[in-house]
Amino acid sequence: MLAMDQGVVEEWLSEFKTLPDSAVSTYAASLKDKGALVPALYKVIRENYSDLLEPVCHQLFEFYRSGEPQLQRFTLQFLPELLWSLLSVSAARDPHTSGCIEALLLGIYNLEIVDKDGQSKVLSFTVPSLSKPSVYHEPSAIGSMALTEGALANHGLSRVVYSGPHLQRETFTAQNRFEVLTFLLLCYNAALSYMTSTSLQSLCQLSSRVCICGYPRQQIRRYKGISTRLTVTSEFLVQLITGIHYALCNGEVELGSKALDDVLYRAQLELFPEALLVGNAIKSSLHGAALKSNNKEGARSIQVEITPTSSRISRNAVTSLSIRGHRWKRHESQEVSVDSEAALGGVAIPEISVTGVSGERMPNGDSLRPRVDGRALPDGDMLGAACEVSMDPRGHDSGTRGQEVRRQKSVRRMVENEGSGSASTGRSQY
Repeated sequence: MLAMDQGVVEEWLSEFKTLPDSAVSTYAASLKDKGALVPALYKVIRENYSDLLEPVCHQLFEFYRSGEPQLQRFTLQFLPELLWSLLSVSAARDPHTSGCIEALLLGIYNLEIVDKDGQSKVLSFTVPSLSKPSVYHEPSAIGSMALTEGALANHGLSRVVYSGPHLQRETFTAQNRFEVLTFLLLCYNAALSYMTSTSLQSLCQLSSRVCICGYPRQQIRRYKGISTRLTVTSEFLVQLITGIHYALCNGEVELGSKALDDVLYRAQLELFPEALLVGNAIKSSLHGAALKSNNKEGARSIQVEITPTSSRISRNAVTSLSIRGHRWKRHESQEVSVDSEAALGGVAIPEISVTGVSGERMPNGDSLRPRVDGRALPDGDMLGAACEVSMDPRGHDSGTRGQEVRRQKSVRRMVENEGSGSASTGRSQY
């Protein structure tokens, strides 16, 4: 470890001890501006025999116990590296060098399993329904779902899974080691959106090392670390896959792909169905969606299909509810426009607009025949009735209506005279 890095860590250790309680929030916000501090702390954690390891672990625990969210996230970003240091030391059977790391991890675990009043917490998780959109899927992408009786009965019901209460632990044993580590990874995944790219890289490296150490793939990856096989559990691998999924979608494509393959490799060897199901589902989804380039400075998010704002169901769709609530309404008036041009002796009949003609259905079936004074006219008199009857809907002035009727009669007589004249002339010429 360089003297410059050591000086940065020692300054960080001394300034927090003299800090008053009122300035903790301001100090927590200023930690992100210290660019040389985080790499120096990683070097301290990786060197198990460093003299600064114990005070650094104590300082990180004080950060987490303070309750300040930014200080807690600052501690959580080192969690993957702390886990690997603990597992590697345990595999080497040298527990004397990992005592401070064990104390730090157990302290975080015991703080997280209780609430502010000291009571054991019970965590609840809601399993999303496939019929409703979530951050991981859209119902339209799955296809049409059969509306069976069982599907309708379960529609709208949410399944809730509970975790806890968890027992407090004072030391690590072979039985409770991965129970504690799995819960710590759960806390880390809950704050994934606040983690730096260095922390995500450390998580991917932890996943690959834990899964391939002691197996033939270690030679393929050319990893020269420990060669002892590490015992893992299915729940631990599922939490690793959750973090890898986020890293894959946020710039760590190469390391994330290798880590996912290594976790699936170990899950196949151990025959862990939960890890295989989650890992293969994520791997299949990545084949269908193109990942962004290694842009680590952009917004961190998981790409999903956006639900459109417009409704997917047409407003005119016929449902049982619309059929029951529909009421047929009879129109009180119907406007019929008749556009006809007849050539009778070269004289064209002007366009006639007939309004106010009722089209009610009669008992004898004459539903479309117009009615004048309550009588249905025969087919031969329909044109005449159309010419003689004209009602103005804009008013009920009898004088105006009478002038319109007389004008229509004069037009009809003129057409008939022209027609008869043409016919008689034709007979005389013949």
